[in-house]
Amino acid sequence: MLRHKHFRTVWCGALISSVGGWMEMIGVQWQMAQITLDKDWVAAGHPGASLMMAYLGTAQLAPTLLLGIAGGVVADRVNRKKMLLLTQVILMVVAAFLAVASIPAVGWLSPMFLIGISLVNGITMAFNVPAWQVLTPRLVPREELTKAITLNGIQFNLARIVGPGLGGLLMAYYGPTALFVVNTVSFLGVILAVWSTPDSPPPARDGRRAMEQVREAVAFVFGNKGPCRVFLALVIFSILAAPLVRMLPLFIKEVYHQEERTFGIMLAVMGVGAVLGGLALKLMPSWYPKHHFIPLSMTLSGISVLLFSVVNSVYLASGLIFFVGVFWLWSFNSSMSAMQLLVDDRMRGRVLAVCNTAIFGANPLGLLLAGYIGHVVAGHADGSESGAGAQIGVGALSAVLVVAALIMLIWRTPEVDGIMPGQAGYDRKPGLIRGILANEHRPTILPPRNSPPMK
Repeated sequence: MLRHKHFRTVWCGALISSVGGWMEMIGVQWQMAQITLDKDWVAAGHPGASLMMAYLGTAQLAPTLLLGIAGGVVADRVNRKKMLLLTQVILMVVAAFLAVASIPAVGWLSPMFLIGISLVNGITMAFNVPAWQVLTPRLVPREELTKAITLNGIQFNLARIVGPGLGGLLMAYYGPTALFVVNTVSFLGVILAVWSTPDSPPPARDGRRAMEQVREAVAFVFGNKGPCRVFLALVIFSILAAPLVRMLPLFIKEVYHQEERTFGIMLAVMGVGAVLGGLALKLMPSWYPKHHFIPLSMTLSGISVLLFSVVNSVYLASGLIFFVGVFWLWSFNSSMSAMQLLVDDRMRGRVLAVCNTAIFGANPLGLLLAGYIGHVVAGHADGSESGAGAQIGVGALSAVLVVAALIMLIWRTPEVDGIMPGQAGYDRKPGLIRGILANEHRPTILPPRNSPPMK
């Protein structure tokens, strides 16, 4: 895949920028924790650290939930390359502003400032993500799109390995300002990479209003069996599996009785799993269909999260979170690549924005569900409510994920691969073993007509 010049350039630039982004993330979270855990902050009667961290996360996610579809509409109506360049420049300026504000002599940092910065970043990302997603299909041939999306996932997880580790080291020696400066500089790589790509004009307009185009995208997703099933899989996975990452600090602190260093190691191990999982996808036979692979990956992901939620050993948990990373990437990569292949370029930005909006909206919902379940079941048991509650909440949702994924694996939807009724390979006979093996899609190898008899 990296033989394609423009894809290779953008991929490398995005990797550098993603490393910087992870460094900024841990820097912002560290600063918020430092301020809100300070005794003067607590004595003043301000909201507690956990609530302020929740506000910080909401500021990051809410804009995509509210503006994600609008970002997709814009991506389908303007020059995608210029839109992507604009959003990257805005993110770089915000990072530079944060770096200046974090200098002790300036003294601008406060919880509200950090929330405001996160809100601006979130708004910008609502328009950046659709523009980024529609860029990849223009850089590689259609038949290699799935591999390109897999490499993008590997890039993201490589950054998750390098960013937190390098960020923690820099912060220990030079403070959080160093992290924000590195992130600011890292944007130059991706900006130059996008600048070098071919122009990406918008598809020809059909003269309809934006809301009509949004309705068309929503109708495409829910009016076609294949896209609808992929969308459903993304939402189910986001609600039932995603809470693990947000609740991981509670596992580290209350279940394993470890500190921040272990949190960084866990994230890195999960990233390693995702990277190796992406590489392992190359070993998957090309004939194995996505309408089998998506629910199979979700089932394995649910099982790995469920096992993670019930162990109390940090060493066992470190091994299990590796497999969480593997199956996490398989689930999201296969779902998003299936949707990319099903939708026409004319409305790809809008359809992917609908998916992104659902995913970002489902993440907080899953977190609330896990927290509520854990509070109700373990809230009055003993003083270790947060640890037991996290285990119960995450475990309960992952168990539901396993059941839902198995149902999707037994009763499959060939339309996910664009296989329509009457076409070869269209098989909806229920069965778990049929769902796993996919023998009806396995190519039949016939011996040559004039081959000599076997002895």
